[in-house]
Amino acid sequence: MKGEPVAKGVRMIVVPASRIEYMKALRAGLVEKFMEAGAMVESACCGPCMGGSFGLLGAGERCLATSNRNFVGRQGSPQAYVYLASPATAGASAITGYITDPREV
Repeated sequence: MKGEPVAKGVRMIVVPASRIEYMKALRAGLVEKFMEAGAMVESACCGPCMGGSFGLLGAGERCLATSNRNFVGRQGSPQAYVYLASPATAGASAITGYITDPREV
């Protein structure tokens, strides 16, 4: 994210997929950088991706997710919109507030 803050009105949630990846991010200083940018960093787990805990979407909300699956209601309301993207696209989009090609940031 190059030290850029999350755009106003954007909710960025970072959920490492495993404890190993979480520890790698900690050691690399990424957790601190994400938090300084305004992101929420959660414990390693499968939280919003299965619609089971924090970060659930409400009706009409839009999400740019880096998870590997997408079906109606997976991340909360069946009336939410979920778009799958690469981590680079998600980071660039968090900065701009709209879906953005990371090569443009």
